[in-house]
Amino acid sequence: MNQLKLEERIIKKNTLMTMIINAFLAAMKMLAGIFGKSSVLISDAINSLGDIATNAVVYISAIFSRKGHDKDHPYGHEKIDSIISIFLGVAIIITAFEVGREAIYKLYDFFANGIGIATPKWYALLAAAVTIGVKEFLFQVTKRDAKKARSGALLAQAWDHRSDTIASFGAIVGISGVLLGAPYLDPIASLMITFFILRVGYRITASGVAQVVDKAADPLTEQTIRDIVAKYSEIQSLDVIKTRMFGMKIYVDLEVSMDFQLSLEKSHAVAQKLHDEIESALPEILHCMIHCNPFYPKK
Repeated sequence: MNQLKLEERIIKKNTLMTMIINAFLAAMKMLAGIFGKSSVLISDAINSLGDIATNAVVYISAIFSRKGHDKDHPYGHEKIDSIISIFLGVAIIITAFEVGREAIYKLYDFFANGIGIATPKWYALLAAAVTIGVKEFLFQVTKRDAKKARSGALLAQAWDHRSDTIASFGAIVGISGVLLGAPYLDPIASLMITFFILRVGYRITASGVAQVVDKAADPLTEQTIRDIVAKYSEIQSLDVIKTRMFGMKIYVDLEVSMDFQLSLEKSHAVAQKLHDEIESALPEILHCMIHCNPFYPKK
């Protein structure tokens, strides 16, 4: 099985598992919210239904983003993965705004209009606690699989799980507040959680955009490349180093100078050895291109 097919398999397997678990959580929270009189839990259930839709998008993207290269796409299709991660980030931001808007309305109605907040049942609290445990499990598993598959969309899905965990903590605070006689804690908790979810959504979106617009790799990666080049005595100087993100992978372009009297065969052998060492030391590098310049010693 080639690398792209292996990555596709990991993404699809993880996403299918996530869809099944999200369907279970949505049904559990909807029933607990309706019968337990918890509006925050009903909102959380609707959020889980939305998660199923985004899971389906990630599943489909796994098929297209791991197709490999063809005549019209010589660099492959992996930027589809980055586009999907942007989509997920925007979806999380929209969810955060909806949660915040609902919280503001509740606070206004409670303090300005004297409209009370219904007292939920104890099992609504239990449903929120179960959600936290399940979502944290999904976060850890999906984050691990995202690294294996080198998938930005799957990593975005992992952070979506973490944002759901945060939202469920807010649900527990809100439900507990109502049960303890402080109903206003419900919307206040939701409002505070909104900012955490917004931060997650922004990070995912910014990361996806950086991958699409060919942002340079992080400084540590570039320094590692420089350190490897410095080990080669045949290389007189590193003239150019360019890196660009391609999804969660990296393309590297180097220009190095070697003695002008060095044979083409020898300079090629050095460049090939350097190429292999860089790609071996940094598995996230998809391809390293090396151009050799002649070096003329100063008299």
